[in-house]
Amino acid sequence: MLAIEAKGLTKRYTGAFGRNAQDALRGLDLAIPRGAAFGLIGPNGAGKTTFVKALLGVVHPTAGEVRLLGGAPSDPRIRARVGYLPERLRLPPAWTPLEILESVSRLKGLRPRTADLLALVEDVGLAEAARRRTGGFSKGMKQRLGLAVALLGEPDLLVLDEPTDGLDPLGRVHVRSLLARALARGATLLLNSHLLAETERVCGRIGVLVKGRIVREGPLEALAPPPAAWRVRFEPGADGAALQAAGFTNGVAGAETTYRFAGPDAAALNAALDRARAAGALLAELSPEGTDLEAVYAQAVKA
Repeated sequence: MLAIEAKGLTKRYTGAFGRNAQDALRGLDLAIPRGAAFGLIGPNGAGKTTFVKALLGVVHPTAGEVRLLGGAPSDPRIRARVGYLPERLRLPPAWTPLEILESVSRLKGLRPRTADLLALVEDVGLAEAARRRTGGFSKGMKQRLGLAVALLGEPDLLVLDEPTDGLDPLGRVHVRSLLARALARGATLLLNSHLLAETERVCGRIGVLVKGRIVREGPLEALAPPPAAWRVRFEPGADGAALQAAGFTNGVAGAETTYRFAGPDAAALNAALDRARAAGALLAELSPEGTDLEAVYAQAVKA
């Protein structure tokens, strides 16, 4: 079962008298299974915002089709099953979080108890501000409230645009835990973000959108090239000459320094580590080079 399905999705914007036509989406194809955590990344102007608007029925495609949770984005019954957090969140400054959640509940046809809404406000870290007007909220507080709105009613699909924007590191950890809980109950997540490290931590699948098309899509481990080199840090006191003989380079003898090992595969790396340990070296840290989301993104954009 698919949560999101786009086939040949095209959106063309035209100016006065049909001039200055621009294609924001160019035959985009994408299928996101239910229960997946999908990260959508791409440069500015790639079409990410237009794609999200097409998903939510805010803009109508010029060509192609998009389906959401098995139905049309324009279907109110489908929209009620979607939680959305926009990048530019605007909240009525004279309203309190409880009043905002009550209003959205009515729009979705929900009838939660006040106690349930208070529990949701507490869940996002705003318990002490539940009855304060949002006009005095910081950006981080507004972001937490926006996430509460998105989570209202335990939607089947969460579409989140920069959900950790404006949050401190602990706030980002908190958001990740809330999203993990939503995924654990079976929700699908579409995360649109420029924060690649956050996307990598949350999402199991990645799509890179460039000039209106998905140019890379799949699990990160499948998109990333296999590592040709590893960075290795040994504890101080390792014999630099022995490490050099074992195949490690760029080390400084007697210092807690990062070394580099270039080899064809993990077997060669393990053989080198065995030689280093036999010489008395203690491994402190090991990481592959060039397999993170930033490397995948850079390759996709340059292609």
